[in-house]
Amino acid sequence: MAVLIPDEILRTTRMSETELIQEIAIMLFHKEKLTLAQASRLAQMPRIQFQYLLASRRIPVHYDIAELEADVQTLQEMGYL
Repeated sequence: MAVLIPDEILRTTRMSETELIQEIAIMLFHKEKLTLAQASRLAQMPRIQFQYLLASRRIPVHYDIAELEADVQTLQEMGYL
């Protein structure tokens, strides 16, 4: 699905299309409508860069036990643990 952003909206907000999409991704993540991975994909940014953007806005990353366990399993499979 593609969303068209009218030029009038971009002019009014004085934002580029990329900036507006990033703002939407931040808002949806903050409202817990998107996961970190989904929001970073929407923002068209690597996950770590999106995390830095969130940190600059003082928006905490919600990292739950299930995500930690999945990361530990991945690290074990990769031979790091």
